[in-house]
Parts: sequence; structure tokens; C-alpha cells
Amino acid sequence: MAYATKIIDRQVGRNAQLFAQAIAELETSEQRYPYLRILISLVESAHSEWNQAPSKDRQIAELIVQMSQRHLDPDEVADVVRARDEERGVFYD
Repeated sequence: MAYATKIIDRQVGRNAQLFAQAIAELETSEQRYPYLRILISLVESAHSEWNQAPSKDRQIAELIVQMSQRHLDPDEVADVVRARDEERGVFYD
């Protein structure tokens, strides 16, 4: 099957990219929140080296925004990354 767009990140994969595009179609941040958590988890699994990066929230957010064809807000995605990390005891300055 041919796709009109190239895969942004082969480690994460095309399905995650299509998932990001579908998330971007949801209307409110409340609707997007649970799906962003899932997508962030997929990105963290694919890029485990980013877990120790000082700007992990921004790196993941930028990748997800690129995967959504720039339809998602990077600040919203970064907030969800930080919320997930804070639940696990990792805090940002």
C-alpha cells in the first residue's frame, strides 16, 4: 500500500504517525489527553535514550507535532509529557 507521506520516525513507525494525525482531529484537549498519553508512551519506548535528556518534554513534543503534520500544539503535548513524568516522580525545573 502506498502512502502520500513519508514516515517521520522509523523507530516509532507509521501506525504511530497515523495515530498522531487522528489525535489531531479531535476537537478538545480533554478528548486528546488520553490518546496523547498512549502516543507519548510509544515514543518513550522507541526512544528510551531520551528519558535522561534535560529537554525530554520538548523533544517528544516536537516529534509528535511533526508526526501530526503540525496540527497538534507542542505546548499541549509537552504538558502531557511533564504530567506523565510527575506521576512517576520526575519533576522539571
